Amino acid sequence: MSLSGTGTGHPRRMIVTLNTHLLTSLDEVRAFLEGNAAVTFTAPDANERYGWLETTLHRFGYSQLGRADKGLLLAFARKVTGYSRAQTTRLVGQWRCQRKLADRRGPPSRPFARRYTDADVRTLAAMDRLHNQMSGPATKKLAERMARMFGEAACERLATISVAHLYNLRASTTYQRQRGHHEPTRARCVAIGERRRPQPQGQPGYLRVDSVHQGDWDGVKGLYIINLVDAVTQFEVVVAVERICENFLIPALEQAMNAFPFVIRGFHSDNGSEYVNHKIAAMLDKLRVEFTKSRARRTNDNALVESKNASVVRKHLGYSHIPSQHAQAVCAFLIGFLTPYLNYHRPCFFPEVVLDAKGRQRRRYRYEHMNTPYEKLKTLPDAASFLKPDATFADLDHRAMTMTDNQAAEQLNREREKLFQTIKAKKVA
Repeated sequence: MSLSGTGTGHPRRMIVTLNTHLLTSLDEVRAFLEGNAAVTFTAPDANERYGWLETTLHRFGYSQLGRADKGLLLAFARKVTGYSRAQTTRLVGQWRCQRKLADRRGPPSRPFARRYTDADVRTLAAMDRLHNQMSGPATKKLAERMARMFGEAACERLATISVAHLYNLRASTTYQRQRGHHEPTRARCVAIGERRRPQPQGQPGYLRVDSVHQGDWDGVKGLYIINLVDAVTQFEVVVAVERICENFLIPALEQAMNAFPFVIRGFHSDNGSEYVNHKIAAMLDKLRVEFTKSRARRTNDNALVESKNASVVRKHLGYSHIPSQHAQAVCAFLIGFLTPYLNYHRPCFFPEVVLDAKGRQRRRYRYEHMNTPYEKLKTLPDAASFLKPDATFADLDHRAMTMTDNQAAEQLNREREKLFQTIKAKKVA
């Protein structure tokens, strides 16, 4: 057997051929060990060590040796092979039982059955494609709703998946083959309105408002998206306007506020002049709506709607330029298809406020509290008292159950594709 030997005084290694067949008695083995105490050996290949150990044990008749002689032979085996005491003892025990040494490591002959099949992965990929790959908890909630509320058999196993393993399925080869390319979403003092954070006290109707510009291109103005989100239920209405001025903004805001099923009590915006002006203030005062605006160096005051700008508006409309002349068509799409999808078919996280050891409020976002905005509205105490006079939960339930979550997403994607095809055709013309 070819071995590499290293002496204690000389750290250099060399390859030598050690012929142990010349050692025919245990006395010679003892002399070998005493004469090579400062030398260590390392065999280059495990199979060679197994073969040498089998031959040596058989040649010296290990099974018939006494206790002391067995210990001597084991020390000899450890010296030559480089194995530890426990490893040598284990291999000798294996040889005594089977007279054959082999590396038995490898995959199990009967591995655990897969709980989630390739069909489940393809179903997950299809759901992510429809809903623009929401977060793991939101996707699991959609699978639960599809399985339990709408009887979708393909989602039964996904409804029981853990959020952590859902991300494992997304990283699988089957999922990556189903999805294609995925582009993640990109991230003064005026005496009008009160500069403070609104206090809804658990009541719906306190809106957070912000605007998103679809950019200018070669001198052509882009339209503006107006996003309104309720602070308690996360009920959301999105509209579009040609210009960010009172003539376009006031009718759009009135249309958006009329789309909410509950009474509007508050209106909170940043300090932009499109909202902080006398005409908007007069409109809100006429509707008896409280007008507040964000405080300086308090970035969380309007964080809810700003996060929705990224997770909703940019995700569904993108960052590309949309000419302002298409504002009416885009607004019809937003009111008719995107807004119902967001409120009745898209789950959201809702915070649980707890007090820490210092008495400060901490928000915890738990999976158990995830609901669609409409489901959250229904869970409020005395929820019917917040509805507008012409709105009832019977009508809202009918609207929510008209189609499944996947059907709503398919309709949304289909209408969005039609909208962008129309915009593209007019650009080319």
